[in-house]
Amino acid sequence: MTAAHYAPRSIEFYVRELRFLFEYYPQLSPTEITEAHITQYMCYVKDVLQCGRDKCRGVAQSFSFMWKHVLKQPFILPSKLYPRKQFKLPEVMSQDEVKQLLRTPASLKSRTILCFFYSTGMRVNEVTHVKFSDIDRANMRIKVTHGKGDKERFTLLSPVLLQYLEAYYRKFKPVDYIFNGNIKGKKMGDRAMQYIMHKAISKLGLNVQYSLHSLRHSFATHLLDQGCNIHNIKELLGHSHLQSTMIYLHLQTHVRQQIVSPLDTLAKQQSTAKQ
Repeated sequence: MTAAHYAPRSIEFYVRELRFLFEYYPQLSPTEITEAHITQYMCYVKDVLQCGRDKCRGVAQSFSFMWKHVLKQPFILPSKLYPRKQFKLPEVMSQDEVKQLLRTPASLKSRTILCFFYSTGMRVNEVTHVKFSDIDRANMRIKVTHGKGDKERFTLLSPVLLQYLEAYYRKFKPVDYIFNGNIKGKKMGDRAMQYIMHKAISKLGLNVQYSLHSLRHSFATHLLDQGCNIHNIKELLGHSHLQSTMIYLHLQTHVRQQIVSPLDTLAKQQSTAKQ
C-alpha cells in the first residue's frame, strides 16, 4: 500500500480492520478464511457493532485488498451487506450563527482557525497540513496539498482571513506549518482543532451539534446563495464528481425564498376573483 501511494490513514485503517478479522477467527490462518467467514463477520460488524454503511464499506474493502493483492485469491466484495445508503442533508450554519461563532473564541489563534475553515471550505486534515509556502498572496489563493485522493487544488484566500493570519503570525511566530501544536514546527492535531469548534459551540449554547465540517458545508452553501457557479464550488471543495456538490442545491435559501407555494397562488387567485 505504501508503494501504491495509499494515504497513511488508509493503511492504518486497513491494517486495523484486518487485525480485528483475524482476532475474530483466532483458530484460522488467513488462507483458511473463506468468503462465507467474511460474510459472517460483516454481519457481525453491521448488526452487532451497529456500524454504518461507510464503515462497513471500508471494512469490506480492506478485506478485498488483502485477498486480491496479498493472498492472490479471488474475492467478491460483499457489497450487498452494506446498509442502505441514507440521504441526509448536512448541518449548515446560518450566516448569523457564523457571525456569533467567529466572535466567541477569546484567543486570536482560535478565531483565526475558525475563520480559516469558513473562509476556505477546507477539510480538517487539509487545514492541519497547510504551510506558509502554500499561501499565495499575489494571487490571493491557498494551495491545498493533502486533499482526498492526494489531489492538489487551490482555494480562496480572503483579504479578511489574510489580516487574521498576519496578526496571528506576529503574535505566535509559528514554524513551517501555519497552525502549530504544542511544539513549534509540528502541525496541530485534528482533535485539537475540533475541540476549538466544540468549545465555541458549547459557549454559544446552540442545540445543533455543529463540527468543523459544518463550516465547510456552510462555506459551500453560502457561496451558492451568493450566486457562485456550482462548478466553481466543486473545484474549491475538491470534489471529484459534481454529484457530490449538488447536495448544496437542497440547502440554498435565496432561490427557495423566491418560490411561491401553489396553495398561496391559488388563494391569491381566489381573492382576486372575489374582488
